Amino acid sequence: MLMATLDKTPDSVSSVLKVFGILQVLGEEQAIGVTELSQRVLMSKSTVYRFLQTMKTLGYVKQEGENDKYALTMKLFELGSKALQHVDLIRIADVQMRELSTLTRETLHLGAFEEDSIIYIHKIDSPYSLRMHSRIGRRNPLYSTAIGKVLLAWLDEREVRDILAAVDFRKFTANTLESVDQLIPVLAQVRERGYAEDGQEMEEGLLCIAVPVFDHFGTVVAGLSISWPMMRYDESKQAEYVAMLHSAARVISQQLGYADYPF
Repeated sequence: MLMATLDKTPDSVSSVLKVFGILQVLGEEQAIGVTELSQRVLMSKSTVYRFLQTMKTLGYVKQEGENDKYALTMKLFELGSKALQHVDLIRIADVQMRELSTLTRETLHLGAFEEDSIIYIHKIDSPYSLRMHSRIGRRNPLYSTAIGKVLLAWLDEREVRDILAAVDFRKFTANTLESVDQLIPVLAQVRERGYAEDGQEMEEGLLCIAVPVFDHFGTVVAGLSISWPMMRYDESKQAEYVAMLHSAARVISQQLGYADYPF
Protein backbone atom coordinates (compact mmCIF):
# COMPACT_ATOMS: atom_id res chain seq x y z
CA MET A 1 0.00 0.00 0.00
CA LEU A 2 2.82 2.41 0.92
CA MET A 3 4.77 1.78 -2.29
CA ALA A 4 1.62 2.13 -4.41
CA THR A 5 0.96 5.47 -2.78
CA LEU A 6 4.55 6.64 -3.26
CA ASP A 7 4.50 5.77 -6.96
CA LYS A 8 1.70 8.27 -7.57
CA THR A 9 2.96 11.24 -5.56
CA PRO A 10 5.38 14.12 -6.23
CA ASP A 11 8.90 13.76 -4.78
CA SER A 12 8.31 16.20 -1.91
CA VAL A 13 5.13 14.46 -0.82
CA SER A 14 6.76 11.07 -1.33
CA SER A 15 9.57 12.06 1.04
CA VAL A 16 7.07 13.06 3.73
CA LEU A 17 5.26 9.75 3.36
CA LYS A 18 8.56 7.88 3.65
CA VAL A 19 9.47 9.74 6.84
CA PHE A 20 6.13 8.96 8.46
CA GLY A 21 6.37 5.34 7.32
CA ILE A 22 9.72 5.06 9.09
CA LEU A 23 8.39 6.83 12.21
CA GLN A 24 5.40 4.51 12.34
CA VAL A 25 7.61 1.41 12.36
CA LEU A 26 9.97 2.95 14.90
CA GLY A 27 6.95 3.59 17.09
CA GLU A 28 6.07 -0.10 16.99
CA GLU A 29 9.54 -1.31 18.00
CA GLN A 30 11.75 -0.54 20.99
CA ALA A 31 14.75 -0.50 18.62
CA ILE A 32 15.30 -1.72 15.07
CA GLY A 33 18.19 -2.04 12.62
CA VAL A 34 18.40 -0.48 9.18
CA THR A 35 18.07 -3.80 7.33
CA GLU A 36 14.88 -4.87 9.09
CA LEU A 37 13.47 -1.35 8.93
CA SER A 38 14.09 -1.11 5.18
CA GLN A 39 12.28 -4.42 4.69
CA ARG A 40 9.33 -3.27 6.78
CA VAL A 41 8.89 0.01 4.89
CA LEU A 42 9.82 -1.44 1.47
CA MET A 43 12.63 1.01 0.83
CA SER A 44 16.31 0.62 0.07
CA LYS A 45 18.74 0.54 2.99
CA SER A 46 20.52 3.64 1.68
CA THR A 47 17.25 5.62 1.56
CA VAL A 48 16.23 4.52 5.06
CA TYR A 49 19.72 5.29 6.39
CA ARG A 50 19.64 8.78 4.86
CA PHE A 51 16.28 9.58 6.46
CA LEU A 52 17.39 8.15 9.82
CA GLN A 53 20.49 10.34 9.87
CA THR A 54 18.38 13.44 9.20
CA MET A 55 15.88 12.52 11.91
CA LYS A 56 18.79 11.79 14.26
CA THR A 57 20.25 15.25 13.59
CA LEU A 58 16.85 16.82 14.32
CA GLY A 59 16.61 14.90 17.59
CA TYR A 60 13.67 12.64 16.76
CA VAL A 61 15.70 9.43 16.49
CA LYS A 62 18.62 8.04 18.51
CA GLN A 63 21.09 5.23 17.87
CA GLU A 64 21.07 2.49 20.47
CA GLY A 65 24.54 1.69 21.83
CA GLU A 66 26.89 -0.24 19.56
CA ASN A 67 24.30 -2.45 17.89
CA ASP A 68 23.44 0.06 15.14
CA LYS A 69 19.77 -0.10 16.00
CA TYR A 70 17.58 3.01 15.99
CA ALA A 71 14.79 4.13 18.31
CA LEU A 72 12.54 7.14 18.77
CA THR A 73 13.50 9.82 21.29
CA MET A 74 11.03 11.63 23.55
CA LYS A 75 10.88 14.60 21.17
CA LEU A 76 7.80 13.27 19.37
CA PHE A 77 6.14 12.69 22.73
CA GLU A 78 6.94 16.27 23.67
CA LEU A 79 5.45 17.50 20.41
CA GLY A 80 2.31 15.42 20.88
CA SER A 81 1.96 16.58 24.47
CA LYS A 82 1.85 20.20 23.32
CA ALA A 83 -0.97 19.37 20.92
CA LEU A 84 -2.86 17.49 23.65
CA GLN A 85 -2.41 20.43 25.99
CA HIS A 86 -4.21 22.67 23.51
CA VAL A 87 -6.96 20.08 23.07
CA ASP A 88 -7.53 19.92 26.84
CA LEU A 89 -7.30 23.70 27.15
CA ILE A 90 -9.89 24.27 24.42
CA ARG A 91 -12.26 21.65 25.82
CA ILE A 92 -12.05 23.13 29.32
CA ALA A 93 -12.23 26.75 28.15
CA ASP A 94 -15.22 26.15 25.90
CA VAL A 95 -17.59 25.72 28.87
CA GLN A 96 -16.49 28.99 30.47
CA MET A 97 -16.48 30.86 27.17
CA ARG A 98 -20.04 29.82 26.42
CA GLU A 99 -21.14 31.09 29.82
CA LEU A 100 -19.38 34.40 29.16
CA SER A 101 -21.01 34.57 25.73
CA THR A 102 -24.45 34.23 27.33
CA LEU A 103 -23.64 36.96 29.86
CA THR A 104 -22.00 39.46 27.51
CA ARG A 105 -23.29 38.58 24.01
CA GLU A 106 -19.89 39.64 22.68
CA THR A 107 -17.07 37.83 20.87
CA LEU A 108 -14.81 35.62 23.00
CA HIS A 109 -11.31 34.51 22.00
CA LEU A 110 -8.78 32.09 23.42
CA GLY A 111 -5.27 32.72 22.12
CA ALA A 112 -1.86 31.12 22.62
CA PHE A 113 1.76 31.69 21.61
CA GLU A 114 2.78 30.87 18.06
CA GLU A 115 6.46 31.82 17.76
CA ASP A 116 6.47 35.67 17.74
CA SER A 117 2.68 35.99 17.32
CA ILE A 118 -0.56 34.90 18.91
CA ILE A 119 -2.79 32.31 17.32
CA TYR A 120 -6.51 32.08 18.03
CA ILE A 121 -7.21 28.51 19.15
CA HIS A 122 -10.89 28.95 20.06
CA LYS A 123 -13.58 31.53 19.41
CA ILE A 124 -17.25 32.11 20.16
CA ASP A 125 -18.93 34.71 17.99
CA SER A 126 -21.23 37.47 19.12
CA PRO A 127 -24.84 37.02 17.99
CA TYR A 128 -24.84 40.62 16.74
CA SER A 129 -24.39 41.29 13.03
CA LEU A 130 -21.75 43.91 13.88
CA ARG A 131 -18.93 41.88 15.42
CA MET A 132 -15.22 41.11 15.21
CA HIS A 133 -14.27 39.28 12.02
CA SER A 134 -11.61 36.78 13.03
CA ARG A 135 -11.13 33.04 12.77
CA ILE A 136 -9.56 30.14 14.62
CA GLY A 137 -6.02 29.63 13.37
CA ARG A 138 -5.47 33.28 12.49
CA ARG A 139 -2.26 34.87 13.73
CA ASN A 140 -1.97 38.41 15.07
CA PRO A 141 0.92 40.41 16.57
CA LEU A 142 1.73 40.12 20.26
CA TYR A 143 2.41 43.83 20.74
CA SER A 144 -0.90 45.19 19.45
CA THR A 145 -3.41 42.73 20.93
CA ALA A 146 -4.75 42.32 24.46
CA ILE A 147 -4.10 38.56 24.38
CA GLY A 148 -0.57 39.15 23.14
CA LYS A 149 0.19 41.54 25.98
CA VAL A 150 -1.14 39.04 28.51
CA LEU A 151 1.06 36.29 27.06
CA LEU A 152 4.14 38.51 27.30
CA ALA A 153 3.46 40.20 30.64
CA TRP A 154 4.58 37.30 32.87
CA LEU A 155 7.87 36.78 31.01
CA ASP A 156 11.21 38.33 31.91
CA GLU A 157 12.04 41.49 29.98
CA ARG A 158 14.94 39.72 28.26
CA GLU A 159 12.60 36.98 27.02
CA VAL A 160 10.19 39.60 25.69
CA ARG A 161 12.96 41.36 23.84
CA ASP A 162 14.26 38.08 22.41
CA ILE A 163 10.80 37.06 21.19
CA LEU A 164 10.19 40.43 19.55
CA ALA A 165 13.75 41.00 18.29
CA ALA A 166 12.89 40.32 14.65
CA VAL A 167 9.34 41.72 14.76
CA ASP A 168 8.50 44.74 12.66
CA PHE A 169 6.24 46.96 14.80
CA ARG A 170 3.70 47.69 12.11
CA LYS A 171 1.46 50.71 12.75
CA PHE A 172 -2.13 49.45 12.36
CA THR A 173 -3.81 52.53 13.88
CA ALA A 174 -2.78 55.78 15.56
CA ASN A 175 -2.85 53.90 18.91
CA THR A 176 -0.49 51.06 17.95
CA LEU A 177 2.70 50.82 20.00
CA GLU A 178 5.79 51.47 17.91
CA SER A 179 8.62 49.67 19.72
CA VAL A 180 9.48 47.13 22.38
CA ASP A 181 10.64 50.03 24.57
CA GLN A 182 7.08 51.41 24.53
CA LEU A 183 5.68 47.95 25.22
CA ILE A 184 7.77 47.02 28.29
CA PRO A 185 6.14 49.50 30.74
CA VAL A 186 2.71 48.53 29.42
CA LEU A 187 3.47 44.87 30.25
CA ALA A 188 4.44 45.84 33.81
CA GLN A 189 1.06 47.52 34.20
CA VAL A 190 -0.71 44.46 32.77
CA ARG A 191 1.04 42.19 35.26
CA GLU A 192 0.15 44.49 38.17
CA ARG A 193 -3.56 44.84 37.44
CA GLY A 194 -4.10 41.38 35.93
CA TYR A 195 -5.55 42.27 32.55
CA ALA A 196 -4.58 43.85 29.24
CA GLU A 197 -6.37 46.09 26.79
CA ASP A 198 -6.21 46.60 23.06
CA GLY A 199 -7.54 50.14 22.83
CA GLN A 200 -8.16 50.28 19.08
CA GLU A 201 -4.53 49.26 18.46
CA MET A 202 -5.33 46.61 15.85
CA GLU A 203 -8.46 48.08 14.32
CA GLU A 204 -10.24 51.41 14.59
CA GLY A 205 -13.48 51.13 16.53
CA LEU A 206 -12.60 47.83 18.22
CA LEU A 207 -11.66 47.27 21.89
CA CYS A 208 -10.52 44.04 23.57
CA ILE A 209 -9.80 43.09 27.18
CA ALA A 210 -7.83 39.92 28.01
CA VAL A 211 -6.74 38.03 31.13
CA PRO A 212 -4.17 35.24 31.63
CA VAL A 213 -4.80 31.51 31.84
CA PHE A 214 -2.18 29.52 33.80
CA ASP A 215 -1.18 25.87 33.49
CA HIS A 216 -0.21 23.57 36.39
CA PHE A 217 3.32 25.01 36.41
CA GLY A 218 1.99 28.54 36.89
CA THR A 219 2.97 29.49 33.35
CA VAL A 220 0.67 31.67 31.26
CA VAL A 221 -0.38 29.35 28.42
CA ALA A 222 -3.22 31.38 26.95
CA GLY A 223 -5.13 34.63 27.04
CA LEU A 224 -8.91 34.85 27.29
CA SER A 225 -10.53 37.96 25.83
CA ILE A 226 -13.78 39.78 25.11
CA SER A 227 -14.01 42.09 22.08
CA TRP A 228 -16.46 44.92 21.45
CA PRO A 229 -17.20 47.44 18.75
CA MET A 230 -16.68 50.78 20.55
CA MET A 231 -20.31 51.73 19.94
CA ARG A 232 -21.41 48.86 22.24
CA TYR A 233 -18.70 49.18 24.88
CA ASP A 234 -19.84 50.53 28.26
CA GLU A 235 -16.76 51.85 30.06
CA SER A 236 -18.63 52.08 33.37
CA LYS A 237 -18.87 48.25 33.33
CA GLN A 238 -15.18 47.61 32.69
CA ALA A 239 -14.50 46.34 36.23
CA GLU A 240 -17.45 43.97 35.85
CA TYR A 241 -16.13 42.67 32.52
CA VAL A 242 -12.66 42.11 33.98
CA ALA A 243 -14.15 40.29 36.99
CA MET A 244 -16.12 37.97 34.68
CA LEU A 245 -13.01 37.21 32.65
CA HIS A 246 -10.98 36.53 35.79
CA SER A 247 -13.68 34.24 37.15
CA ALA A 248 -13.69 32.21 33.93
CA ALA A 249 -9.88 32.14 33.63
CA ARG A 250 -9.58 31.08 37.27
CA VAL A 251 -11.82 28.04 36.66
CA ILE A 252 -9.92 27.13 33.50
CA SER A 253 -6.57 27.48 35.30
CA GLN A 254 -7.79 25.36 38.21
CA GLN A 255 -8.90 22.62 35.84
CA LEU A 256 -5.45 22.75 34.22
CA GLY A 257 -3.98 22.14 37.68
CA TYR A 258 -3.18 25.67 38.91
CA ALA A 259 -4.83 26.43 42.25
CA ASP A 260 -3.34 29.86 43.03
CA TYR A 261 -4.91 32.11 40.42
CA PRO A 262 -3.71 35.56 41.51
CA PHE A 263 -6.72 37.72 40.63
